Amino acid sequence: MHQVTYSTPISRSTMAYVLAGGRGSRLMELTDRRAKPAVYFGGKSRIIDFTLSNAINSGIRRIAVATQYKAHSLIRHLQRGWNFMRPERNESFDILPASQRVSADQWYAGTADAVFQNIDIIDGYAPEFLIVLAGDHIYKMDYERMLVQHVNAGAEVTVACIEVPVAEARGFGVMHVDGSDRIIDFVEKPAVPPEMPGKPGFALASMGIYVFRREFLREQLRRDAADPQSQRDFGRDIIPYLVKHGNAIAHRFTDSCVRSAGETGVYWRDVGTIDAYWEANIDLTDIVPSLDLYDIDWPIWTYAEITPPGKFVHDIDGRRGYALSSLISGGCIVSGSQVRRSLLFTRVSVHSYGSVENAVLLPEVDVGEGARLKNVVVDKGVRIPAGLVVGEDPVLDAARFRRTERGICLITQPMIDRLTP
Repeated sequence: MHQVTYSTPISRSTMAYVLAGGRGSRLMELTDRRAKPAVYFGGKSRIIDFTLSNAINSGIRRIAVATQYKAHSLIRHLQRGWNFMRPERNESFDILPASQRVSADQWYAGTADAVFQNIDIIDGYAPEFLIVLAGDHIYKMDYERMLVQHVNAGAEVTVACIEVPVAEARGFGVMHVDGSDRIIDFVEKPAVPPEMPGKPGFALASMGIYVFRREFLREQLRRDAADPQSQRDFGRDIIPYLVKHGNAIAHRFTDSCVRSAGETGVYWRDVGTIDAYWEANIDLTDIVPSLDLYDIDWPIWTYAEITPPGKFVHDIDGRRGYALSSLISGGCIVSGSQVRRSLLFTRVSVHSYGSVENAVLLPEVDVGEGARLKNVVVDKGVRIPAGLVVGEDPVLDAARFRRTERGICLITQPMIDRLTP
């Protein structure tokens, strides 16, 4: 280990580069109009807010976000909620859409190309280190600890990794490490993921988080750009090359996962499917949830909308407005209906004589009088007709909405519009 002493935290010499161009196609209609990092999560936030909050809370004050597919909703959110960086404090926040800066090819060809096309902008800030992050996962992590390991290990690249069941590892880059956590083999999305030595049934998977010295990364990106066989991707090209020809070190998420007193496990979620998205949101309604959103020592920053308090009205039999084991955001009105084990985003209205259970209702949803919703995700702004029943007849639900194998129904306004009046 190369013990190096910095007079200030290494994060102050680091730029965070967030890759936020993912389509999120497995979220189906939820990503018809927005990129996966812009999908709502947890009552107030967007998915990307977790990665950005980790950077801010870790002490990083230079951040760039590369956007691509269906980026308007994401860019608008970033402009509204993340515009507090001040150049006079040596802070910066850049939004970098694919914009034909390098060639006539408009799109980023891969994750590495998304950095390479903007390397001149990065060089203009001259950070000593660059931490490359994915903008579409839910987790709390202190990146300073990973930066310290990178410096002390004399690594050329440090890759954050997490233990996952082998059955789930096919969608990840999977690595083998030696006793000093040097990566000795790396394969991207293997059909048969190799198991961890001494821990059968589990694989060591890449989290898509990489630390480099900026100047070294620039050399590697130039080398990769000159290779006609490259797919311009970190997981498929840059990282395997450095595993074979350089010094690649694994950083275990357990060493930098941020946990409050109430969080006992290691929390990281992809939320890349409707089922996973529903489950991660509904889990927040548990008495002691796996993810603590109330931790004031590691706040999740976001665009803070100005909303009035939540409101519950009517108190007569059959028309009593209340919520149990639920998260209710600002601007919500629950009028004479029951809400159980549900998460209501801002400005949701639930009208009388109905029920909402195991539901994730995105902002500005309006649930009509007498409607009953169970096991649903309802997209932003959907107007649920009076008397609609979802979650009680699987065959009818599947014919009208996007119903998953686990029985979760995704409801969008076009689906409602197609219903027979």
